[in-house]
This record gives sequence, structure tokens and C-alpha cells, in this order.
Amino acid sequence: MKKILSLLGTITLIGTSTTSLVACNTQCNEDELEQLKIENKINTTNQEIKDNLEWIAPQEKPFNEVDNRYYFVVWRSDKNDDWKIIKFNNNEVNIIIDNFKNYKLEKYDLPLLGNDLYIKNKSGIRCESWKDDTKNNYFKAVYRWNLDTQEPNLIVNKDGVIQVS
Repeated sequence: MKKILSLLGTITLIGTSTTSLVACNTQCNEDELEQLKIENKINTTNQEIKDNLEWIAPQEKPFNEVDNRYYFVVWRSDKNDDWKIIKFNNNEVNIIIDNFKNYKLEKYDLPLLGNDLYIKNKSGIRCESWKDDTKNNYFKAVYRWNLDTQEPNLIVNKDGVIQVS
């Protein structure tokens, strides 16, 4: 039994290490990250939304803690699908956020990989993670609402442009 578990762990580690190596993403320094946050602000006249809806980069690891904040994820299950946006409350360690075309969007804490957003197929096999999707094929953006009082309603068009509803 110990050998089987060791073998399974090795296979999993090799598979995830290869994926991470291919999708290696260099982290931004603080100035670059701040510039990206400015570039990715939602275009709206509502000052409260401008001030409190924050674009989040994977390197910030927002899901390492349960913070009871609302997050908006722009994602798709296939490169040819239209973008969709889903809002969820980060109030648990593991959350099934959305289901679409036999795929699940989950916030999950996976051993060796950590807390992240994952797209899994109907068999439960991980297809993509937010931090590894460096070309934004499956995850276009993640935003956090930094107030407890209100969550804005956002929509996304076919081109992936995010707007306030």
C-alpha cells in the first residue's frame, strides 16, 4: 500500500511539475503590479465601484485565507467558449463556484498545489488552474469587492469586456 501511494504521489508530482514548468509565470514587482491594477480597473462612472473593486493577480494568493469577500471570476471551460462571469463569497476553504458544460469552477486547496481556482472536468480531473493559465485562455480576470456593504452586478460581453450592469 505504501509503494502504491508513493507511486501515485510521484505521478501526480511529475504531472503538476511539468505543467507548472511549461506555464512558468514570472511575478511582477510592486510597481508593475500596481500598474496592472490601474490598467485592469473597470470603466465606470461609479466612484464607489472604482475605489473598491480591485483586480487581483494570482501572485497575490487571495484564496490562502477565507476573507468573506465577494470575488468575480471571468472564466470559460473551453478556448472556443464565450467568457462568463460568476460572483462568489470566499467564505469556505473549498467551494464549487460554478458548473458549465460538464466542467466545474472550484476554489480548492489541493495538496502540493495550494489554494487556487481550478477548472475540473466531470471526472474530477484538473484541467487548468488560475495561476498556471498565463495566456488567459480560461481565466480572463479575477476581481475582489473590498466592502461588506454592497456587491456590484457585473456582466461580460462576448469579447470579455467587463462592465457594470
